[in-house]
Amino acid sequence: MRELQSFDVIIAGGAMAGSTLALALNALSQQPLSIAIIEPFQTDHHAHPGFDSRSIALAHGTVELLKNWGVWDSLYPFATPISQIHVSDRSHAGMVNFDSAHLGLDALGYVVELSKVGQQYAEKINACDNITYYCPLSVEHVERTSEQVSVTLSDQQRIVGKLLVAADGALSTSSSQIGFVRQEHDFEQVALIANVLSDQAHQGRAFERFTSSGPLALLPMSDNRLSLVWCLSAEQAERMQHVSDSEFLTQLQATFGWRLGRFLQVGQRSTYPLLLRYHSQTIAHRFVTIGNAAQTLHPIAGQGFNLGIRDIATLAQVLSEEDTRLMGDYRQLATFRQRRETDRQATIQLTSTLVHLFSNDWLTLRVGRNLGLMAMEMLPLLKTPLLNRTLG
Repeated sequence: MRELQSFDVIIAGGAMAGSTLALALNALSQQPLSIAIIEPFQTDHHAHPGFDSRSIALAHGTVELLKNWGVWDSLYPFATPISQIHVSDRSHAGMVNFDSAHLGLDALGYVVELSKVGQQYAEKINACDNITYYCPLSVEHVERTSEQVSVTLSDQQRIVGKLLVAADGALSTSSSQIGFVRQEHDFEQVALIANVLSDQAHQGRAFERFTSSGPLALLPMSDNRLSLVWCLSAEQAERMQHVSDSEFLTQLQATFGWRLGRFLQVGQRSTYPLLLRYHSQTIAHRFVTIGNAAQTLHPIAGQGFNLGIRDIATLAQVLSEEDTRLMGDYRQLATFRQRRETDRQATIQLTSTLVHLFSNDWLTLRVGRNLGLMAMEMLPLLKTPLLNRTLG
């Protein structure tokens, strides 16, 4: 019988969360860690759902962390800076603006396309001799003893490690193997995703516009394109996915307005349902969850991935603080949980509250939210809590 491959850390999932953790551990650890990444999909960005055509906004704080881990330099050439964020309520007076120049920052954040991130991450990971990539394979079975965790892969080979990290998405197989119970809340919204082009330069401006059906976000991209995330009811999303381009642009124009001039083109459209998914537990013996495997949030205010990066930063720091012989020790993981739980719960609560506050047209809520937005614009002190979340 051949000897089992043994690792310090096994990471289930090689998309954004898993790959970032591997690179962060490489950057922070005093001595090289042996790391295994288990990934069901080939890193070819045309096939990998974790590195698809969507774009994500990286908060200022996230970018600073990526710099510390030596990752940002390879992402920067195709990142589009966000110079301003404009938040408004459709057909009402309330609005608030954030401006990087007023804060003395080069940018409030950056927008990157996931497909390009996937290419860069694959190159970096392939260059690391201490990272073994099991692909295209998935986790089939997990067993734990006092000293190690054993993972059986979909091809029936088995590997062992001191710690298993679940970074395998909202429907995490490895978390199910451990027995974690997933909590779900259906927002009864669907996100319609597309890239659009307008006749006015976006100038690095990002927009979040609240409508009666849900938020509509436009993020600046390269070549003056904009990444659209439009939250609609299931019926509306189904219809808007299949109407002609001209009708789609007409409806988008009517909903968003003319702050970017006329919308000229729309690319391929896709949709996905919006649910809050999370595990009440984030750690167990020799096991921890990160990224969407720990919590999958509504895209409102762009908090999900940036929360995941803060989780990764803390986990990488905790795992790097002590001797590798203590890797995966429950006390070590409890430290991670204790450091992250307040931010995690606050961010989950914030996004859920914003969805319910800004996704309906009740008169009392409409008046209250517009007064709140106007007050934040006139009194900068009131912007601080939202600004801190925005900057990450």
